[in-house]
Amino acid sequence: MTESCEEVYSSLLRSFKGDLLRPGASGYEDARLVWNGMFDRRPGLIARCADVSDVQIAARVASQAGVLTAIRCGGHSLAGFSTCDSGLVIDLSKMRQVTVDPEAMRARFAGGCLLGSVDTATQKAGLVFPSGVVSHTGAAGLILGGGTGWLTRRFGLSCDNVEGFTLVAADSSIVRANAKENADLFWALRGGGGNFGVVTEFEVKLHPLTAVVLAEGLTPESNICALLGFWREFMAEAPLDLKWNINLRLAPHTENVPIEMRGRPVASSSLVWTGEPDVGRKYLEHALSMCRPDTVNSGTVSFLNLQTMADSDFPHGQRYYTKSGYFTRLDDSSIDRMLEAVVTIPSLETMVELAYLGGAAAQVVAKETAFGDRSAPFVMTLLANWKEASGDDAHISWVRGVFKKLQPAMKPGVYVNFMSDDEQDRVPEAYQERWDRMVEVKSHYDPNNFFRLNQNVQPKKP
Repeated sequence: MTESCEEVYSSLLRSFKGDLLRPGASGYEDARLVWNGMFDRRPGLIARCADVSDVQIAARVASQAGVLTAIRCGGHSLAGFSTCDSGLVIDLSKMRQVTVDPEAMRARFAGGCLLGSVDTATQKAGLVFPSGVVSHTGAAGLILGGGTGWLTRRFGLSCDNVEGFTLVAADSSIVRANAKENADLFWALRGGGGNFGVVTEFEVKLHPLTAVVLAEGLTPESNICALLGFWREFMAEAPLDLKWNINLRLAPHTENVPIEMRGRPVASSSLVWTGEPDVGRKYLEHALSMCRPDTVNSGTVSFLNLQTMADSDFPHGQRYYTKSGYFTRLDDSSIDRMLEAVVTIPSLETMVELAYLGGAAAQVVAKETAFGDRSAPFVMTLLANWKEASGDDAHISWVRGVFKKLQPAMKPGVYVNFMSDDEQDRVPEAYQERWDRMVEVKSHYDPNNFFRLNQNVQPKKP
């Protein structure tokens, strides 16, 4: 434990109500682990906060001591920002309270909530908050970066559904931000990541929904090109109730995959219909006509089941590396390059993820929030997923090589939640014409860049 962390520990002992975990202490080894197994770090101190006053004390003491500080909610940062070596981790995992007002269709939830915490509480009232697709993801990190998922086309980004934030700022003061109070900060928090403080409470609007129609199917290698050409035209006119994601990958060796397709390139389609099932049937059947019939499954599922279906595909401790970007239009040459890349994928869990946004997310005016580009509807993410450190070079090289080939056809821009730890140079690209305003807000609320373990917006020098 560093001398600075020892100083922080001694200062916190006087009034900290939560848990203070140092190396060697009971519970430390489990508490230091994060979702992305590439980041096996050992903080000098983990301060597991019991309430907002604990967050204030930890932030104040760490700032005064000049200790490198990470903020952990669910520990899901792809770039490993939820932890650090030798510094302090402010851990919000004890702060998972959710309060729902069914009549107003509003909720308040604490900064340490997981998506599953929010979903479980809101579904008791038959309501949903639009968020991500893995229930053990931290809600705060997802929302602050923007937040995309199955409901994005229907209800917008997660950050579009936030009406107020309460946060602990760099000077340890409590700040509230909404459309009327600290409106500049309210703007920046909707897409600007963890640059401005520790959000301890979110005030959000909810929407009625308890079940969806889920349809899935596989398209064999010979028909993938035709499928993607069909998909790009189909989604441009599709109803807001339809979300259709396509993953290009090597088919797994499982019973539900025909023997001749296993280990071969396939397009895996996942479609969610959020409207009346009878209305959606024709759209789903049209889309699924491009899949091999004996791989198609379709049926109504509860929203809670939908939100946990991907959990086992993205477990804690696996190794993850990504690069992502937008296409205004997915041209034929880019499709050809993707298909060439799928053949060389280094593991069955690694894939090219394709999503079409548009819908409610595109209806929000670009300048309304800090979130990046809304005008290019095609989102492409190269997601490498593997188990052993010995596979690092192969997977990282594959992602970088494919991205380099695809990037010339992309529109500048990147979703900060899909960025890896080696992409700090792309942060201005994420915000583009909003960059100068981001710097102004950062310089006002965190002039010394105390909150710097994030896709960082550096403040202006004094």
